[in-house]
Amino acid sequence: MIGICIPAHNEEDLIDACLESVAMATLHPDLAGEEVKVVVVLDSCSDGSAAIARQWPFVTLAVNARNVGRARAAGARHLLQHQARWLAFTDADTRVAPDWLAVQLSLGADVVCGTVGVDSWDAHGADAKAARLRFESSYQDRDGHRHVHGANLGLSAQCYQQAGGFDAIECGEDQALVDRLAALGAQIAWSASPRVLTSGRPYSRVEHGFAGAIRQAPATALR
Repeated sequence: MIGICIPAHNEEDLIDACLESVAMATLHPDLAGEEVKVVVVLDSCSDGSAAIARQWPFVTLAVNARNVGRARAAGARHLLQHQARWLAFTDADTRVAPDWLAVQLSLGADVVCGTVGVDSWDAHGADAKAARLRFESSYQDRDGHRHVHGANLGLSAQCYQQAGGFDAIECGEDQALVDRLAALGAQIAWSASPRVLTSGRPYSRVEHGFAGAIRQAPATALR
């Protein structure tokens, strides 16, 4: 079985589009009909995210962590209990391509670190053009990049467990996990092939996450 984990904290405006895209990805013919289980981890949601998520044929888990590392770990734990061989992660403000999951698996690596595209710069208002230029001048959307995004990450269940899973931290849990995997000698595919589009909003639920990186100077490594 293949598992997909999606943490969400108050994402009622974006989560439905995310789940629609994930549902499409689970049906890709290259998966050859293998079962795909999707877990939405609703972390301290006080909006309509839970009601929206429960309209889909996915598992929903409610946690009160306010911590993306704990939320991802809870979803991964559930999937491992159901014998997932591969764990794929994205975010509730992200839409994945129809072949996203199939491409991750096709790369034949222990770990797949994908890149992200920005869906729109409109939320930046008058600063939209400058924000886009900052992003494009510092981001490497190509094979061989060294970006790590929880919105576009996949790895074998064996590697996940060997590395000890996600740390219980509010930001950077994805980078910390990949760093441990690299130290353990895991085969990592730094690939731009699995495609996702994530929100270009300048402020998100995580202070030092992707939205914050967009606002920084070109020298910032966007993660």
